[in-house]
Amino acid sequence: MDYRNKLVLAPMVRVGTLPLRLLAAQYGADITYGEEIIDHKMLRCERRINELIGSTDFVEKGTQSVVFRTCDEEKDRVVFQIGTSDAVRALTAAQLVCNDVAAIDINMGCPKSFSLSGGMGAALLSKPELIHDILTTLRRNLNTPVTCKIRLLKSPHDTVELARQIEKTGVSALAVHGRKVPDRPRDPAKWNEITDVVSALSIPVIANGDVFEYDDFERIKSATGASSVMVARGALWNASIFSPEGKVSHEAVKTEYIRKCILWDNDLKSTKHTIKEMIMHYSCLELPEGKAVNKSESMADLAELYGQKEYYQLVKQGFFDACR
Repeated sequence: MDYRNKLVLAPMVRVGTLPLRLLAAQYGADITYGEEIIDHKMLRCERRINELIGSTDFVEKGTQSVVFRTCDEEKDRVVFQIGTSDAVRALTAAQLVCNDVAAIDINMGCPKSFSLSGGMGAALLSKPELIHDILTTLRRNLNTPVTCKIRLLKSPHDTVELARQIEKTGVSALAVHGRKVPDRPRDPAKWNEITDVVSALSIPVIANGDVFEYDDFERIKSATGASSVMVARGALWNASIFSPEGKVSHEAVKTEYIRKCILWDNDLKSTKHTIKEMIMHYSCLELPEGKAVNKSESMADLAELYGQKEYYQLVKQGFFDACR
């Protein structure tokens, strides 16, 4: 796994499932992060090969609930992100999936109350000893590359010092979101503070924050000196942001996303949530398209809404190779 000169899809909860990851890769993403999976939840899973659609599934025991789905097509670029506050649990979760992914990442930047109350995500930023314990435990026991993603701390000095401590654990790369925990998405990312981290480290730094067009990849790299660039909302709104040839239409991206959700049997709630996020950036959920998505009760409904009824029928009839 080479983290230099890469365009990266950021981890996004409820969004970063297999269809969006494959869609981003189709348009040019080199590395694709899955949504954060909490270690407790992963430990309740068992690995199953889904021969029908050709996927590898991690399914919650006693249910049919797929917690994480991947496939051979993305094996050399997908990163499995863990939410954790314990080194042993993190390792056990990572060991379940490490042979099916390209790398393991520890979430140290999520500011949501659920993560913070569980001592996960951004709560780890104030616990350097625990960070060291988690990362060194993973590094010593896995052959898979290990990385982590952080946010900025209260001062540039604090961020740099933490980054240096993280580098000493032997991680392969460090992703830095250019916002602090209290910052909101509308607040501008502080690219200059990412620059401070880049200057202090020898491992690749992946810069994240305020990337909305293809040209922004080069802008943030030039401004920060970062090895690679990660994008979240810009890719959610239009995954073709990764294409050097320029974005394709919003409608075309939504249609291709629906096709991938059909092909890979994506969870209906996840599919609807992602489509609605795509719609809200360009339009309004109160318009006919948004209302129709809300009313959809099955993947068949969404297929018909987006003109993919025939494609849906072909997949359901088992013509997977023809539909790929």
